[in-house]
Amino acid sequence: MKIKAIFFDFGGVIQRTEYQSPRQHLAQKFGMEYEDIDKLVFASPTAIKATVGEIKVEEHWKAIAKRLKLGKDEIAKFESEFFAGDVIDHDFVRFIRSLRPKYKTGLISNAWSDMREYIIRKKLDDAFDTLTISAEIKVAKPEAKIYLHALEQAEVKANEAVFVDDVSANIETCQKLGMHGILFRDVDEVINQIKKLSK
Repeated sequence: MKIKAIFFDFGGVIQRTEYQSPRQHLAQKFGMEYEDIDKLVFASPTAIKATVGEIKVEEHWKAIAKRLKLGKDEIAKFESEFFAGDVIDHDFVRFIRSLRPKYKTGLISNAWSDMREYIIRKKLDDAFDTLTISAEIKVAKPEAKIYLHALEQAEVKANEAVFVDDVSANIETCQKLGMHGILFRDVDEVINQIKKLSK
């Protein structure tokens, strides 16, 4: 079956934590381990609720502020420092743009309610035909429904689509649905695999 669409995860694929020192600094400041501060932001009860759209992202940050006893200005500074080591791979984004219009390109991301605005603000929206964001559709990877939603948006069948993600469980689900899964470990390797599949 000919490939018609290629989907990408965002965090860990297009934007990656290249520098751990900002989060390490925050962890030390609050007497926590790196893993603890990471879990607080990404895996706490309010983080999980924000990921599936049960609460807005602002409520999640308010909960973190309460947990760490931070004021409004302080939590904004915390958020900025927490993500200071994250870098968008613009070379990879250029590659994604180069796939169009031969292929439809899409995003499938477990992300909060501010994700779409972030993508537009960073001028990345022109790289994608479709944006499937967990907070907007109220379901997150690795649930099958999020992939089915993305396929429906792009108007392609599962076996006509490729998905790139850095989490093996997310790849396993897409493959069970019939999609071609590529586990992200290295940019060049992913590009080579996409080129092979799309020949």
